[in-house]
Amino acid sequence: MTTQPRLSDADSALVSRAVFGPDFIWGTATAAYQIEGAVDRDGRSPSIWDTFSHQRGKIKTGEHGDIACEFYDRYEDDLRLHKALGFPHFRFSIAWSRILPDGLGPQHGGQINDAGLAFYDRLIDHCLSLGLTPWITLYHWDLPQVLENLGGWPNRKIVDWFADYVDVCTKAFGHKVKHWIILNEPLASSVLGYFTGTHAPGRRSLRALLPSIHHTALAQAEGGRVVRRNVPDAHVGTTFSCSPVDPYTDSARDRAAAKRVDALLNRLFIEPALGLGYPTDELSFLGGIFKKHAQPGDLEKLAFDFDFIGLQHYFRVVVEHSYFVPYIWAKDISPLSRGVQTITEMGWEVNPDSLYRVIQQFRQYEGIRKLYITESGSAFYDTVQQGRVHDPQRITYHQDYLQSVLRAKENGFSVDGYFVWTFLDNFEWAEGYRPRFGLVYVDFRTQQRIVKDSGHWFQQLLTDPVDWSAHAQAH
Repeated sequence: MTTQPRLSDADSALVSRAVFGPDFIWGTATAAYQIEGAVDRDGRSPSIWDTFSHQRGKIKTGEHGDIACEFYDRYEDDLRLHKALGFPHFRFSIAWSRILPDGLGPQHGGQINDAGLAFYDRLIDHCLSLGLTPWITLYHWDLPQVLENLGGWPNRKIVDWFADYVDVCTKAFGHKVKHWIILNEPLASSVLGYFTGTHAPGRRSLRALLPSIHHTALAQAEGGRVVRRNVPDAHVGTTFSCSPVDPYTDSARDRAAAKRVDALLNRLFIEPALGLGYPTDELSFLGGIFKKHAQPGDLEKLAFDFDFIGLQHYFRVVVEHSYFVPYIWAKDISPLSRGVQTITEMGWEVNPDSLYRVIQQFRQYEGIRKLYITESGSAFYDTVQQGRVHDPQRITYHQDYLQSVLRAKENGFSVDGYFVWTFLDNFEWAEGYRPRFGLVYVDFRTQQRIVKDSGHWFQQLLTDPVDWSAHAQAH
């Protein structure tokens, strides 16, 4: 699987593992619905992504995640490949509906699915047997459909439903898993799912926006409290998508628009968790949360002292004022229209300095203990040529973005790890299977795996021996 010849010095010289230090975390990140498949096996009930992806016109390619990467059946070989690539940490998510097909825990009349627990138990054990450290994401967007039928995230009861689910998972696996991530990018699941409708469950509702935001933020903190209670020695965090936001012009209107978009993209969920409340100064409509949806004591319940925060960064955002976008009164100016030279297949600008900037921005918060880059990656048009996948753009992307991490560390903005998005090419949500982010190419017809040049680049980076004592003396 890993007989690829060593990459040239020119390909590998720009980044050295040694300069990041022996305690720096190296891993990859994945998500259940994107890789597992087996959506109707062993007691798993449908999630909102099962329902959404089977609705005509919701996925750009008309595809779904029913089979995906067949990770449910192939996890043993896949994890051996992960180990061979040199990554010691593996981030994956648990499918809520595989654990609780009714969506509800026993406290609310639901049944625990033993077969679902057994799968993740085997997965965790296999990680540990290979020397891989498992990092569990508890919610990566795949709400059980039965709970969406009961109102989904706009329903206040979901805070208790989520707490019960976290309780089941942590009691089952907490003796073996110490790294827990509560939510993956809550902005996406709440705003894209319930306001823009571009993600599952596909609602486009002004009425659903504020309660879905508030209940997600409450669940984020409550989930942290449950993990802390059940796994006292846990390393618990949550993750946010984040982008530096720049005004298109220096006009006062565009600068104000950029501040509003920054509050939405970067501040909406971290500040309540830190006890700072919602950024209502820039986004006045958020005041409606406490007028219509909050209960006494909610401001305190929103806060939780996380051990770490995960930053997930892919692109910079440039905006101008617009009267046509409610609430934020701003619109995005695409990289193509700005004449950006390097754009990924997703249409995203490649700008390594933007990763430095979001690290710098989040390090201004006093309440953040540790920062990890829990996702970073790029999709380019990959093809197989004579059994190999040459992806020099992806290698350059990670070289440059890791240089930004290193620059942040050298300037006093501590970063403790980097998780590549992603290990395997997978079902990329509303984009289908076309965008390929993986370090490993997947032929979705045959399920063949081919390590891309970028995967071999990381393998060389992470497996070449390092004399840590000599490096320490030199620095």
